[in-house]
Order: sequence, then C-alpha cells, then structure tokens
Amino acid sequence: MLSTAPNDNGYQPTSEQLQVLQTASEFAYQIWQSRTGACQTFLRSYPLETTLTRQQIDDLIQDYTLDENYQLGHETKVMSGLRHLRMLLMMRWVWQDALAVIELEQLTDELSEFADGCILFAKDYIYQQLMTQYGQPTFINDKGNVQVDDMAIMAMGKLGAHELNLSSDIDLVFIHQARGETDGDKANGTRSIDNKRFMTRLGQGIIKLLDNNTADGFVFRVDMRLRPWGDGSDLAIHLPALQKYFSHHGRAWERFAWLKARVVGQIEQPFHEDIQALIKPFVFRYYVDYSAFSALREMKSLIQNQVAQREDLDNIKLGAGGIRDIEFIVQAFQLIYGGRHPQLQVKSCLKALQALYELKYLEQTTYQELQSAYRFLRRLEHGIQAINDQQTQRLPHDAHWQHNLALTLGFEDWNGLLNTLNHHRDHVNVPFERIVTERQVPAYDDDEPEPANLDEQVARLHNVLTEENRTQLQNFWQSKMVANLSDEARERLDGAYPVIVHALLAHQDQQQLANTALPRLIALLEAICRRSIYLVMIAENPNATVELIPMLSASPWIAKELAQYPVLLDTFLQQRYRHLPDKFELRDILRQQLLRVEPNDEETLLSVLRLFKKNQVLAVAASDVLAERPIMKVSDSLTYIAEVVLEAALERAFAEIVKRYGYPIGQDGDPVTEADCGFAIIGYGKLGGLELSYSSDLDLVFLHKIKEQGMTTGEKSFSGMKFAARLAQKLMTYLNTQTRDGRAYEVDMRLRPSGNAGMMVVSCHAFETYQLQKAWSWEHQALVRARAICGDKRVTARFCDIRRTVLALPRTIEQVRIEVTSMRLKMQKHLGTSQWQQQAGKFHLKQDAGGIVDIEFLAQFAVLAYSHEHPTLTKWSDNVRIFEEMATLGIWESEICQDLTDAYLRIRAATHQLALSEQVLLVDESLWTETRALVQAQWQHLMGVESTE
Repeated sequence: MLSTAPNDNGYQPTSEQLQVLQTASEFAYQIWQSRTGACQTFLRSYPLETTLTRQQIDDLIQDYTLDENYQLGHETKVMSGLRHLRMLLMMRWVWQDALAVIELEQLTDELSEFADGCILFAKDYIYQQLMTQYGQPTFINDKGNVQVDDMAIMAMGKLGAHELNLSSDIDLVFIHQARGETDGDKANGTRSIDNKRFMTRLGQGIIKLLDNNTADGFVFRVDMRLRPWGDGSDLAIHLPALQKYFSHHGRAWERFAWLKARVVGQIEQPFHEDIQALIKPFVFRYYVDYSAFSALREMKSLIQNQVAQREDLDNIKLGAGGIRDIEFIVQAFQLIYGGRHPQLQVKSCLKALQALYELKYLEQTTYQELQSAYRFLRRLEHGIQAINDQQTQRLPHDAHWQHNLALTLGFEDWNGLLNTLNHHRDHVNVPFERIVTERQVPAYDDDEPEPANLDEQVARLHNVLTEENRTQLQNFWQSKMVANLSDEARERLDGAYPVIVHALLAHQDQQQLANTALPRLIALLEAICRRSIYLVMIAENPNATVELIPMLSASPWIAKELAQYPVLLDTFLQQRYRHLPDKFELRDILRQQLLRVEPNDEETLLSVLRLFKKNQVLAVAASDVLAERPIMKVSDSLTYIAEVVLEAALERAFAEIVKRYGYPIGQDGDPVTEADCGFAIIGYGKLGGLELSYSSDLDLVFLHKIKEQGMTTGEKSFSGMKFAARLAQKLMTYLNTQTRDGRAYEVDMRLRPSGNAGMMVVSCHAFETYQLQKAWSWEHQALVRARAICGDKRVTARFCDIRRTVLALPRTIEQVRIEVTSMRLKMQKHLGTSQWQQQAGKFHLKQDAGGIVDIEFLAQFAVLAYSHEHPTLTKWSDNVRIFEEMATLGIWESEICQDLTDAYLRIRAATHQLALSEQVLLVDESLWTETRALVQAQWQHLMGVESTE
C-alpha cells in the first residue's frame, strides 16, 4: 500500500494512495493538488511510513520561519511559514491516518509535539521583540534579590495530555511569577512597564502568531477561557493571584480542567515546583474525594442540555456514550482517588484507564470495552475532522461523505460504521450511568414500603432506639459542633442523614445491633463533619453504608480506626473486604501505590505504607465480622500484609542509603546488589508463627552478610557495619514513626542476641555463635517460632540452616521438660491472673494454665525435645503444622495433636474477637471450662507435671 516511487521532485504516491487521500479528506487532497511539488519534496524527506521526532519538528519550525538569507523572518514571514508547515504536516497526518500506518497515540503525540514546538517558538520570538522595547521583566524575590520573571504556558485539555486531535484548538493558561516591572532604560532605547502589561503583550503576541486566520490559514486556534475568571480577565496571572484563586474561588469543574494541565517546555525548576505545589492539592485531595461525583453530574447535565438545545444528537464527543463520557468516568475516579493513588495522577485517558483497571476500580470487561470504545471514537473523530479541517465531532449528513468516511475506517457501508459506533456507545453508556450519572438509591426489601419522607423515617427510627440513644442523637443535632459547621458542611450532613437513617432502619429487626452501633456512629460523624467530604462519601454509597452498622456494632476498634482515619471509609464503602487478596496481590497493590513516590519523599512513603496497612487490615476485619472468615485465613491475611510492608520498606530503605553512600561489600568480596542486598529480616513470635492479630506488634531480628570493615562504594563512604546499622535504623523509622496516618507497626527488637543490650543488627556468624554458645533455653524456644521474612536469599538461607542446627541440638527429653516447665512457671507467676481474679472466676486466655501459652510451650517442647531424632520437626514455625508433624511422625497420638490444635484455634478466634471488641483477654472461666481442662490434661500427660494455677 505504501510503495512510492521517487522522481526528480520527490516521492510519487501510487494511484491507490491518492485515492485513499481523496476519499478521506477534501481538505488534504486540495493541499496535494495545489502544492504537489512542495508535498512531494516534503514526503521525500519525511515519508508516510516514518514517524517524526520532536527534534525533527523543531527543525522544521526553524526552517519554515527563516527568510531567504537564513535569518529569522519578520512577523509576516514567520506567520506564513508556520501556516505552510502546518498544511504540509496536516496533509501528511491525514494521509497516514487514512492509510492506518500510524497508531492513535503516535498521531496525537506528534500533533501535540508540533503544538508545543510552535508555542515555544512563538513565546521566544515575541519575548525577544518585547525585550528590545521594554527590557526584561523582573521582580524582588523572597531573599530581596532582583530576579527575572518568566511566563509558564500551561497546556490544558487534550494538549496537556498529549492527546491533540487533527483539528483541535489548544487551551492555554499563562502564569508568571510575581508583580514587578521591566528593567527598561530610556538611555538604551527601552522603557519600563509593569510585568502584568509585559506578560499580557507576550500572551497576545503568541496568540496572534498562532491563531490569526490569514490568507494562509491558521496554525492553531487558541482558547483562553480556562484561565481563572475566564473571558474578560487578565490574560496572564501571577502565582500569588493563582494561589488565592484556587483557595477561594476555584470551582469543582475547574479541577477537571486542571487535571490535565502541563507546563509546555522547560522553565526554571523552582518556578515549575511552585506551580505544581499549587495545582496538585487543588486537583488531588489528600482524602478520598467523593464530591467529584456531584460535580460530574452537574457538568454532564449542562452538556446534555446543550446537546438537546442544539439538537446535536450526532455528536460523538458530547452525545451519550461519547468521548466525553469516557473522559468523565476516568477523570471522576482520578479526582476521587488520585490523592491516595499517585499512579492515577496521569494526564492520558488511556493510561489512566489502565491504572484504574490495575487498581481494581474497573473490572476487566469494562476496562477493555472503554479502552476499545475510546480508540474507535478518537479514530472516528479524526476521520470526521480530516474531511474539511473543521473542529467538529458531528457525524456527516452528506451521503457522499458518510460513504467515504465508512470506507476510510474500513467499513463496507455507512450502516456498518453506525452499528459499530452504537455498539461502543452502549458499552460506554452503561458504566457511565451506573458509576457516575445517578446517585446510588437505597435498596428496600420487597415487604418494606419506601418511606414518603425523612420525617417518617426518623419517626420509625425513634421507635427502634432506646431512650438514651434518642437523647444522644438529639444532643448531636443540637451540639455547638453542628451549629458551627460551614454552610457547605451542613448541606452535606443534611444530604447524608437520610442515608444514615435508612442504614439504621435496615437493621430494625435487630434492635440491639442498631442501638450498639449508634453511639459509635455519632462519634464517627463528629470526627468527619469538619472534613465533610466523607459525608458525601456516605451519601454516595447508601447500600454500602447499611453494612457499616453491623461493623460498628461488632467492633469498637473498627469504629475508632474509622473515626481517627476517615480515609479508611473508602475501603469499607467500596466493599473491598469481599475478596481478601493473597500475598502476590498485596505485593502488587503496594507496588502500584509506591510507583510514583519520589526517591527522597519520605513523608509520602510513610503515608503510603501506613494507609496500605490500615486499609488492608480494615478489609480483613470487615471480612472477619461480616463474612466470618476462618481464623487461619484471617491470621494468614494479616501476616501477609506485614510481610509485604516489610519487603517494601527494606527495598526502599536499601535504595535510599545506597544512593548516598554506595553499595557495601559482601562477605564474598564483591559489592552487594539490590537483588542480593546482604541483609535480611527475621520474624519471631506471632509474625514468625503466621499468627498475627489486629493489633500485634512485630518481633524482628536483623541479620547481615556484609563485610563489616569494608567501605561502601560511594564517594561519601563508610564501613559495612555502619551501613547495616543505618539500614536497620531506617527500617525502624519507616515502621515505627508516628505520623498523621498513625504508625505502620510497633516493632519489638528484644529477641535479638543479648536483647536490648545487643546490637540492632548482627552478622549471620555472630548470630550462630550466640545461639550455640550463649543463648538461654527460652531463646531456643523463641527460635521455634522464628522464620525468615524477606531480604537477601543467601542470608535467609543461612538463617534457616542456623535455626535447623540449633533446634536439632542433642537434648534429653527430661532436660527440655524441666527448662520449658520452669520458664512456664515464671511467666505464669508474672503475667497470669491474680488470686482475687481467680476467685472471681476469671480466666486469662493467654497466660493462665490451660491457655494459649501452654499450647505454644507444648509445641516448642516437642520441637526442642524430638528434632535431634526427627529433623523434619524444624521445618515449621507455626503451632498447627508442628502438631500435624508430631502426629505424622507418630510421636504423639493423632487425637492429642488434634485436640490441642482445635483448642488453640478456638482460643485464638476468641482473642481476635476480643481485640475487635477492645476487651481484655480476661474472660468468664465458666465459658471455657471444657477447653481449659483439655489443655491442662494434655500438659500433665505430656510434660509429666500439672499445669499450675
């Protein structure tokens, strides 16, 4: 199809190619006919089957604006040259698109790069002219020094996203740094004017060069209506004024506009950072921002009204299921979740769609359908605009061009194109209507009549609530806090209240549940009213809010977490708890969230780690309460979350220290690498035994295989020992530091060699020496519940070897029995229930005889007593599989092992529920008589002594 023959003038296209061009575009074909020689020469240098680089585009702009003496031409020559170049490029792009030899992204990227190049050329050209008249614009900076002012040109809309289409206008906003004046001097033939006038004239000159329609046409239509205050306002705005505008006057729809804002070209880094520091918090909120939905509905309603008024029903952009609907779906999710997920802070619609799918906000089918529809609609848009170089998204009414457009897009006839178009529109319209257009409506049971008004609902609720709760609810509404709310916050509270009442009434047949939940619900409302965006979140999710009531009723811990960190509400309202991700999925979720955390941005890193942990733990708790997950599954999930956080923290901490000091030298003499970092994290206790609960701390030990006296490879270097210590300290900082999002985990390092008196990180050799020569028996017991979590595989393998060796040391059964029993008595004396508690019939599920510690000590006794003869016992660190192995080996009877396992799981399940209820482990002994007696009997049978009260 693309075979062309060179001649003296340039490339000669085939008759088939010319027919394709004539069929696709009257505009482009006329350019070919009227400027055949120029077109042939142009295509000889830039063939249709090739793509253009930015450098080639800049070179072309330079070439076409030079005069016959190869000097930059006067304004008339420059304007003519740019327009001639635009004609040739448009002819080429239309032809490439019609021949389907260019991908959508490449076409839109080249169009956008050409626009960028023209804008920057125009800015430089006009700036030089203005400087000769007025000098340079200057201002006094914060340090009292004179600084040259600059103007940043913000590309908005499709240009900002590098998605420009064949006949797009370009939306621009001009920003300069500060008030001031030029340094013009009459003695030098210049005069001083204020920066505002200078920047206004600079903007006017840019617009004139690009937008003025001359005999040669135009380069780009320039639209400035997206600037603050719109038409009639200053053409350029300085940073302090933009900050004030965003703070006090920025409207919801403008957040959609500034989502795609991009600085064209390069400006000084401090200026660029100042602009981003204003835009980012305006567009992306720290919290999950459901107000974007209501703004979206308002914008969609306006557009639908405009379409109806113009009877513009064939508009593939603004009509139902059109391009704008796809963009709205994507942008709404970006605004809502972009503050939490930096990977959503992209400008490209297709890239944002992919991020939404990867983050599970879009199902795979919806993602594929929206992506396919977007590509088809943009291709169709190009086909429509190519016909006459018009900025339109309306389907042609002329039968001739309908036929030609169908052929260009690969269809046999117009009906075939329309069928495919309607197919894609349907696929867009369904998720748009479901996700965006209409607020979710509360679901009522078939036998439950929908109340006529809120007053009727409130009256029904009062019949459900206790007198105490009715009073508490009334006090909330009459409180100073509610009275002092802003108008917006009060409006949002009023909007959420019907949803809250409905949620409580949905459980009216369980009066105790609703009454238990209400005080906790009021505490939650008090926490979020001043951050009223969370009220919008509740109002937007009435059916999910119904499920919030049993959660609050079941767990004051969950209620406090939500009140303290309302950002977690989104995890619950999105019902993420219905699927608990496995370790691989968790690792991928966190990786996605960390992708756009800059290397030196520790504040954002800590926030991501903490909110990831809290969100995932809340999902597990919700699944535990509402779906009644088995205790083993719950503990596995909580353990996986901790492991994934530790992996990410180690990886980032290692990278940060290496960046400053270089790589340490491994014990083999070579520098370590990211894959083999010479460092590993060992988990003890509940983490080691895969038995984490909701508020468990992490018992950690750090090991290394780094040459302690060797120096790191960086220019600023230090010893390997110091590297390992710094790495351990940074890990502790990442995990332990208290931020506004709480802390990731409490970390306990007391189980390291020599305890609190020991080094924070030790070599594998030192660890082995300590375990074999100095460790107490209880430390060997602790080693039973230890396992490698993450880090250098060589280090983790060495730890496993050491652990196996230590646990399998020759010991007599009697020796182990005495040591384990002695340690158990010490623990019980210091941590068990007091005498008066025992007399009151209380039983401590963990520390008292017949509790968890008895079962754990039995497992540790088994490993230490029998591993010398049965090495497979050292394989596991969790009690359940240790008992399974004991049964398999026939050391203990299967019935005994099963009884211990059942008792262990029963007690652990109770401890989880007590943790969610924020209750201590001291329970009514009468409820545990049978389980306790069973454990005590097995202790006496296996250890040969009674379990002491």
